[in-house]
Amino acid sequence: MAFRPLPESESWKLLESTNIGRLAVSTPEGADVFPLTHHVHGRAIYFRTAPGTKLAAIADNPRVAFEADGFIDTRPWSVVVRGIAQRLDADDEIITSGVLDVITPVGDEQWNYVRITPVAVTGRRG
Repeated sequence: MAFRPLPESESWKLLESTNIGRLAVSTPEGADVFPLTHHVHGRAIYFRTAPGTKLAAIADNPRVAFEADGFIDTRPWSVVVRGIAQRLDADDEIITSGVLDVITPVGDEQWNYVRITPVAVTGRRG
């Protein structure tokens, strides 16, 4: 099966169609990848997290990659967003982004909100 590149607009629609993805960060030990639930709003990706490795890695190096994938019928798709992650501290953005509604598998202890502002978005579909 050959993969074909997707226009950025279609890539965003696919990102909006799922709430599960993976965040890649750079740590002193090397690259690390974390599964997480996310929300797309205004061509940015938002997620909630607890204090720990992800937040520390973002503080040290905010350049991240985010990937989500899935299937439409039997055809696979994948979208990668390279961007800059920033912990949010403005209540108005936290509220209007919709990130407060993100349900996480680990419960409600995740009171840190992060936005990934894209630098590049690439998608492909089988």
